[in-house]
Amino acid sequence: MGFLSRIRRMVSGQPNIEGGIKVYAPISGDIVAIEKVPDVVFAEKIVGDGIAIEPKGQFMLAPIDGTIGKIFETNHAFSIESPQGLELFVHFGVGTIELRGKGFKRLAQEGQDVRAGEPILEFDLDFLKDQVNSLLTPVVLANMEDVKYLEKRQGNVSAGKDVVFTVQV
Repeated sequence: MGFLSRIRRMVSGQPNIEGGIKVYAPISGDIVAIEKVPDVVFAEKIVGDGIAIEPKGQFMLAPIDGTIGKIFETNHAFSIESPQGLELFVHFGVGTIELRGKGFKRLAQEGQDVRAGEPILEFDLDFLKDQVNSLLTPVVLANMEDVKYLEKRQGNVSAGKDVVFTVQV
């Protein structure tokens, strides 16, 4: 989708956002390097580059203004695309797909336009922490081929309030 996003952006004449696109924390917690996620697909950046968050709270929020692309049937992950063509993927934990949706509740729908900070999924952290290998939640840029630079942040973040990285496409 990266190539099509680039074409759409060129045709629409959308300018680059001064200072880059700010991506907000979709979940509260401590930022962890993506390489520390105990899943090779994320740790080796096969899906894309980004960060992971050791989660707190109970909601996964939209990290950017955009359109929800896909919400996994098991409600543990979603993708979203910004009007500028930025494609993000947010995946709660490692091993959550095997729960078949237990511990998660869908709050938004595929194709829905959302603003940064709007709830997409709800999760039961107390239930999940005893069920999966890791709670680390990757927030990944899926179209790295369109990214000119990526500035990652560190520390503790609050969902919908703090920037986790800034991207220039």
